[in-house]
Amino acid sequence: MNKYQLPSDSKLRSKEFVFGVATSAYQIEGGVKEGGRTPSIWDTFCKKPGKVDNGDSGDVACDHYHLWKQDIEMIQGLGVDAYRLSIAWPRILPQDGVVNQEGLEFYGEIIKECHARGLKVYVTLYHWDLPQYLEDKGGWLNRETSYKFAEYAEAVSQYFGDTIDVYTTLNEPFVSAFLGYRWGEHAPGIKGEREGYLASHHLMLGHGLAMPILRKNAPNAKHGVVFNATPAYPFTEQDQAAADYCEAENYHWFIDPVLKGEYPQLVLDRQASNLPMILEGDLDIISAPVDYIGINYYTRNVARFNENGDIESVKQTDAEHTYIGWEINPQGLTDLMVRLNERYDNLPPIYITENGAAGNDECVNGVVEDEQRVRYFQGHIEAVHNAVEAGVKIDGYFAWSLMDNFEWAFGYCQRFGIVHVDYQTQKRTLKQSAIAYRNMLQERAEENR
Repeated sequence: MNKYQLPSDSKLRSKEFVFGVATSAYQIEGGVKEGGRTPSIWDTFCKKPGKVDNGDSGDVACDHYHLWKQDIEMIQGLGVDAYRLSIAWPRILPQDGVVNQEGLEFYGEIIKECHARGLKVYVTLYHWDLPQYLEDKGGWLNRETSYKFAEYAEAVSQYFGDTIDVYTTLNEPFVSAFLGYRWGEHAPGIKGEREGYLASHHLMLGHGLAMPILRKNAPNAKHGVVFNATPAYPFTEQDQAAADYCEAENYHWFIDPVLKGEYPQLVLDRQASNLPMILEGDLDIISAPVDYIGINYYTRNVARFNENGDIESVKQTDAEHTYIGWEINPQGLTDLMVRLNERYDNLPPIYITENGAAGNDECVNGVVEDEQRVRYFQGHIEAVHNAVEAGVKIDGYFAWSLMDNFEWAFGYCQRFGIVHVDYQTQKRTLKQSAIAYRNMLQERAEENR
């Protein structure tokens, strides 16, 4: 397959629908001690033995800090409409209350280059790299961090204003809160049920506090928040309640306060002893109107009650899985979009802000055959079309990721990129999935001339 096939008469064929690629700062930049940047929680976490596969870190990563210009040229060459990136908080505020002009200028050059090449810029303020000096004061367990995030949003949006086309406050608060402070699998590596829920509330409060600041400083940009969402299915009919709870905890817990001004009752009931202190007015702050929500989708979950009455996931052994072990299920993306549309009367437009597959890709004679990823993207692009046909307002789709990078606790052993990176030489090579993406977008551009 040398290009993805867009269904005829699909909204995805129009030039108004945004196709893009996505990255995040800590995963690609490197340069962790350059440009005035100070350590993040991930710099600290990577130094702890056994926390990251092979002891890997983002110290160098894809060296985007030095190679950003050629990377943006590569993005333009793919024919996408937009580039989704994140800003590293410790580059902008390397000390509490101290704004680093060099950090702002670094991202300013990237944004200017993107616009010069006809690319819209989607910027995430927080993609998990909390400054270590804030973690030293409790991190997201400290309510004050929510207000520090608002100060950070002020510094960024005051400088960039509407030169950023689309702002995102948080990327996947579920991961930040639960993997970071509940299960300890991600930075800062804290384990505790109450801690996980406390961090989640403070993250959402930070989002809400930032929204009026972003609107004030960038009135013509779009503003929203990105959630990861994994639709759940019952293993048997008797397990429907298990699936319902999985969805409530996995993403309703984060989306409901934004779109409904409340937390889901299923989680409030089951986690009664672990709930954070929610002050009067908090939910009014969190439920500030958003222009869009982003959804990151990779796989589905099949849930059941085990013999102890606990909820567990059931691996579908007869299904195809990616290298990371996640089931490939495009129908889950369509189902997820339809369920969201049914649940929220005020559902804003949606961007699919991440979607992709991990592989064990090798570059052989300048060619990277990632046949499974090609099929993965084809199936999920069709799933987006089907959701639009079912009445869901979806305005864009971003492939994760632009290039192989530091995959958090998995280090460099999982390759999600549509561009292969040789970490020894930093050579970039378009995989077959990138070539198919490029060819599809070239055909669409010709149709829209």
